[in-house]
Amino acid sequence: MIKAIIGRKLEMTQVFTEDGTNVPVTLVQVGPCTISQIKTVERDGYSALQIAFETCKPKNINKPLKGHLDKVGKGYFKVLREVRMDDVSQYELGQDVTVENFQIGERIDVIGTSKGKGYAGTIKRWGFQRGPDGHGSKNVREPGSTGNATFPGRVIKGKKMPGQKGNKRVTTMGLKIIDVRPEDNLLLVKGAIPGARNGIVFIRKTNRV
Repeated sequence: MIKAIIGRKLEMTQVFTEDGTNVPVTLVQVGPCTISQIKTVERDGYSALQIAFETCKPKNINKPLKGHLDKVGKGYFKVLREVRMDDVSQYELGQDVTVENFQIGERIDVIGTSKGKGYAGTIKRWGFQRGPDGHGSKNVREPGSTGNATFPGRVIKGKKMPGQKGNKRVTTMGLKIIDVRPEDNLLLVKGAIPGARNGIVFIRKTNRV
């Protein structure tokens, strides 16, 4: 059974367990997704399934993608994701993937795009401390020294510097499914997940033990 699906983050709320415990949860509108491509070792070098989510109009996709989705015969989709599988022989092109593949209590990984917060300095972006703020100080919020001596004579790659904050791929691992509601295509996931409201998320069964 395929343990991966695409969804859209709705909002956060809370539910109460039988013993009265208040549990914060995130509502995720997941699927139904459609299998849009089946990759095999013989043809592609590895086995995988490509799943598609959210239909769209033909004018909103390019011709190569339109030709690719014409083979499925179920319309056109906005989002495509690939799921590695050991055995894909039991799946068919156009088959639906629904939230019923998940059970309450399972652990999942949620992959999304974090909120973009624009250009930020080192204090906001990395949590740097402020510099001296006495009279004559010129580096109250500046990062300070970033270079080196004669060797290597340059700023090392990966140095924590000012720049774009957020708007990056983020994976939150080991989240617990609190409830599954197939009639509404909803997953209730304990805690927060990456991204803003209505953001696209990819959900898979966690590979952590």
